[in-house]
Amino acid sequence: MDTQRLILFIIFSFSVLMLWEAWQREHQPPPAPQEKAASQAGKATAPPGVPVPSIPASDGATKPAADHAGVPAPAGGEHPQQDLIRVRTDLVEMDVSPRGGDIVRLELLKHKDTVDLKKNFVLLSPAFHSALQSGLIGDDLPNHKTQFSSSAREYTLKPGQESLEVQLEATSPQGVRVIKTYTLRRSSYLIDITQEIVNGGSEPISAHAYFQVTRDNQPSPGDTFMLRTFHGPAVYTEQDKYVKVSFDDIEKGKAAYSKNSDNGWIAMVQHYFVTALVPPGKVPREFYTRRVSEGLYSAGVIVPVSTVAPGQTGKIDVPVYAGPQDLESLKTVAPGLELVVDYGWLTLLAAPIFWLLNWIHGVVKNWGVAIILLTVLIKLVFYPLSAASYKSMARMKKVTPRLTKIREQYGGDRAKMNQAMMELYKEEKINPLGGCLPIVVQIPVFIALYWVLLGSVELRQAPFFGWITDLSSPDPWYILPVLMMTSMIIQTKLNPTPPDPVQAKVMMIMPFAFGVMFFFFPAGLVLYWLVNNILSITQQWHITRTLARSAK
Repeated sequence: MDTQRLILFIIFSFSVLMLWEAWQREHQPPPAPQEKAASQAGKATAPPGVPVPSIPASDGATKPAADHAGVPAPAGGEHPQQDLIRVRTDLVEMDVSPRGGDIVRLELLKHKDTVDLKKNFVLLSPAFHSALQSGLIGDDLPNHKTQFSSSAREYTLKPGQESLEVQLEATSPQGVRVIKTYTLRRSSYLIDITQEIVNGGSEPISAHAYFQVTRDNQPSPGDTFMLRTFHGPAVYTEQDKYVKVSFDDIEKGKAAYSKNSDNGWIAMVQHYFVTALVPPGKVPREFYTRRVSEGLYSAGVIVPVSTVAPGQTGKIDVPVYAGPQDLESLKTVAPGLELVVDYGWLTLLAAPIFWLLNWIHGVVKNWGVAIILLTVLIKLVFYPLSAASYKSMARMKKVTPRLTKIREQYGGDRAKMNQAMMELYKEEKINPLGGCLPIVVQIPVFIALYWVLLGSVELRQAPFFGWITDLSSPDPWYILPVLMMTSMIIQTKLNPTPPDPVQAKVMMIMPFAFGVMFFFFPAGLVLYWLVNNILSITQQWHITRTLARSAK
């Protein structure tokens, strides 16, 4: 049983360390006043520059990087509210700025805000300096700093209408007209961004189109240090698969992904939601991530445009998925896009757990009930292992007085004491490690379920019963953690008391220490562990009672 105490102590110590590190990240010193002002004041931050491509045009022509740069930057500043173009469908409401034709605000109508449930969740907003930008790279070609015009100030998807197009136009000094079109569809978070180039000049145009998501590095409002997942750019290609790019890596100039490819996508990932740029087909593309200014970053893709002769028209289209990390929807958008659902390092275990949990929810229609039934199924799977463990613990409890005598008899000689204890275990057919196996086996399941509850948007703000209105957040009244603590105390009473007084005191403290930790965990996770404890107590009581009867 000493080994079991050691394992519990290690788990507890590791958990405390994780809590401490997360707390430090949450409460790290704020940036210097001048830096904070630069990152928070939109009017004081210059708009990000136009990227420079390193891939050739699709027709094989290549130009030096300098030929694609030098776009004049207008004065910075906020997008005037009265000039914004309002677009509304059944799922989203977005604001498009005439300056650059950027999407500067995107509200998700089917998802509530994390902090204020009376409001909808806003994915893109000037509040965190985020925007979806696009433009052309070339001599004086329109980019996200150019002034566009539109024929209307409001666009609404009407009943019975399946798609909605929003068009903006800009003309370069050389007579090149660019038509930027946003196409939105009913019941879809996928937005097609099309840039059409009408060459009204006298020279052929060889250009590149870029599409980028820009935002600050601050976590989403309401995400506490125990309820935070990866936040930042992510890139997927067939050769590199899924690669996360932290803001720190961008600062250091690190890039662990292939910049040039003919497949894949790039995204800005945040808790439960994602904005992903998904170029179609096998078109050559260049991915990039960069620091724009203090605390502000961009992730984007550059796509070559075929040479457009005078009087001709060229077109480039790149869809963007801007919405929740819904697994089924993500799978239909692009290969590997479902990987933005962050299940941590136990994805191989977490993915089937979510599949089973989702299937149960489809039957019972309540995520809390689904968690309870999942706990019962997991308990049934591990029943033989748990039964063997509890039998070993029951026998251990029976010989505890004899173990105490051995410790007293050989207290000064540890080698003889261990030898005597092993002989006793052999005589009584007790496996001293038997009680550890259920704990060791359940830890990966526990961690995997933690990431499922933390990363699955399907469980975001999912109610259970009464005061628990969000299984992905901590219990607001701490009732489940208190019940969890009580169940652990009962379990401790059922287990054999360690002969060592120090170990006995540590085991009495453990329920309270773990109970405090559960105050910070999602209510769904505490519910799982509480139900698991109740089932374990019932099973342990039954086995102990059966062994006691057979001994008579």
